[in-house]
Amino acid sequence: MKKTTLVIALLVSLVSVPAFAADVCTVPADKAQPKETLQATLEKDGWTVRQIKDDKGCYEVYAVKTDGTRMENLFDPQTLKMLDVEAD
Repeated sequence: MKKTTLVIALLVSLVSVPAFAADVCTVPADKAQPKETLQATLEKDGWTVRQIKDDKGCYEVYAVKTDGTRMENLFDPQTLKMLDVEAD
């Protein structure tokens, strides 16, 4: 019984993750700040930006922090606030 409940909970959480960006990043393209602005801000904070790409309306950033930690983050394209963090 516990195993079934755990499996169901895990599956539900995996299904909800891809919907996160779609629900959060609904900014019209004309209101989005340029990717270059986000890159400049992150580099000012000491990050080495490898790539910024569009991901379901959000900016997805691949970067390396000053301590060497590789990061994969989602940012709101209008406010440039970090929405999600994933460190490698």
